[in-house]
Amino acid sequence: MKKTIQDCEQPALEGDSRFCATSLESLIDLSISKLGKNIKLISNGVEMGSQEYELGVGVKVVADKSVVCHKQKYPYAVFYCHAIHKTRVYTLPFVGTEDGTKAEVVASCHIDMSAWNPKHATFQVLKVKPGTVPVCHFLPRDDLI
Repeated sequence: MKKTIQDCEQPALEGDSRFCATSLESLIDLSISKLGKNIKLISNGVEMGSQEYELGVGVKVVADKSVVCHKQKYPYAVFYCHAIHKTRVYTLPFVGTEDGTKAEVVASCHIDMSAWNPKHATFQVLKVKPGTVPVCHFLPRDDLI
């Protein structure tokens, strides 16, 4: 609970915004305030790990503006949401190697991370410097964008 509260109180990077939603209504209201009324909620279409998947055909750009919300560990529903400047969202089709199950997975690509802390784990793992390359990642289970 302490980590959730710390995350919710952390200041946003320049040009970005963040908030914690404690109800579906507040999540929607705050997302509309950042993106306007023409919004679409998306999340991953399958629980990864049930079998191996291969990338299918038809990667799609979904949005160039987004609010992503991460489900937090807390006694009641809390989503840590943030609108990150210069982020592009994609959906990628996957096909199960065992039974052909089709799944759609969401990826977020940070186009410009120049304002991020150079000591952020992302830069250490990828061995890149802030602002040099876009960085993409899949959304975890239970995240909403």
